[in-house]
Amino acid sequence: MRPASVVDAVYDHVYEQLMALDIAPGARIPIDVIARELDVSQTPVREAMSRLEREGLVRKAHLIGYSAAPQLTRKQFDDLYTFRLLLEPECARLAVVNMTPDSLRLLEEAAADMEHGETPVDRTSRYSRFARADAHFHDAILRIAGNEVIRATLFNQHVHLHLFRLMFHTRVTQEALEEHDNLLAAFRAGDAVAAEAAMREHILRSRDRLLAAFD
Repeated sequence: MRPASVVDAVYDHVYEQLMALDIAPGARIPIDVIARELDVSQTPVREAMSRLEREGLVRKAHLIGYSAAPQLTRKQFDDLYTFRLLLEPECARLAVVNMTPDSLRLLEEAAADMEHGETPVDRTSRYSRFARADAHFHDAILRIAGNEVIRATLFNQHVHLHLFRLMFHTRVTQEALEEHDNLLAAFRAGDAVAAEAAMREHILRSRDRLLAAFD
């Protein structure tokens, strides 16, 4: 494999383990162990870990190394959903105002990638790929909305990746797909009020699904 492909392969391997909680929140992730598991040098492992650190999924401590980011607390979870409810419904409304045929096509492609996309190796890779595609879909809506401050703030919080680590379950993916269809229907109709309502409903239902992780 080319060097970039090796880094991507290491990234995908660790990413999937993090999303499926095969690497527990807070657990150490020794560089040398990952390198031996994948039969690669430590250099691509370090590059992949740096990428995961930028996404907020791992943390690096001086003299200790990398570890999986801690799981969200209930307070952090509640704060994130309050934050999302304040911003994302309005961004869905703005996206309708700014929608063009090209941007709608890109949104529909992003939604289709969640439902179909590349063939997953197993349930773990399917779930982790869905989490990544879901983040891309929501970011696309924010990009069309045109408020870069809101988009950058939500992106830097890595909201979707952290939330998906809360529940490794197919119900999350199937119900989210149905809610995304409601959003797309509003975007196609050019109905700003319906888009705002559909996004609010999607976020509220997502919150209710994931609350079970704190039981």
